[in-house]
Amino acid sequence: MKTAFYVESYGRQVEEKALIAKIKEIWVAEGNKIKDIKDLNIYAKPEDDACYYTINGDFSGHIKLYE
Repeated sequence: MKTAFYVESYGRQVEEKALIAKIKEIWVAEGNKIKDIKDLNIYAKPEDDACYYTINGDFSGHIKLYE
């Protein structure tokens, strides 16, 4: 099954894949390996233009939702 997930608000749109790619870039920049990601939780908050995330329950941060 092929799926696509988008967040839309205030006339802007972002795809889930784009958010995941940005989060993975941050993870790798911190010296980690993609294969070490076991759990990735993403929380989009359009009213704050923010996307909060946790990786493996102990690494967390946020990125801009719309670029």
